[in-house]
Amino acid sequence: MERRIITAITGGIGSGKSYVASLLRKRGIEVYDCDAAAKQIMRQSGDIQNALAELIGKPVIVDGQLNKRAIAEFLLESERNKQAINDIVHPAVARDFEQSGLTWIESAILFESNFNSRTHIDRVVCVVAPKRVRVKRIVERDHITASQARQWIDSQTPQQIIARQSDYVIVNDGVKDIEQQLEQLL
Repeated sequence: MERRIITAITGGIGSGKSYVASLLRKRGIEVYDCDAAAKQIMRQSGDIQNALAELIGKPVIVDGQLNKRAIAEFLLESERNKQAINDIVHPAVARDFEQSGLTWIESAILFESNFNSRTHIDRVVCVVAPKRVRVKRIVERDHITASQARQWIDSQTPQQIIARQSDYVIVNDGVKDIEQQLEQLL
């Protein structure tokens, strides 16, 4: 049986990973979305909900909805908190990805969560964008302040470090042609 070649797309919040993944989908390449999968798994798994509620000290599900505010507040308090959440959620996401049979995966925190050590990844594509562009995208998408957007960006590993750990870099600055960069990658 031929081994699948797994490609991960990563990059900081607001860099445009999801946009690049959407362009791949338009080309017929299905991309596993780690963030969406993590949310779904947190909503559906009683074991994960219980573990997170015990860790955070607050219910993870409120009125049938994910308590994103409580999770985000806890996550932003410290690196230790962030890693504790990752250690609960990401093993389940890795198992789900492996069972999906897909060969492309989108993960915002591929290296930070050690997701790349939870499942085999052959090559990594990092999507980067200037901080001002990322802040603008996050503010528009999440309806938060620029200060809050910068806090999210600053809570993540700097994109230059992620880019150095990656095999390919796609610049999504609103100027460089994304389609052309994607074509070269493929």
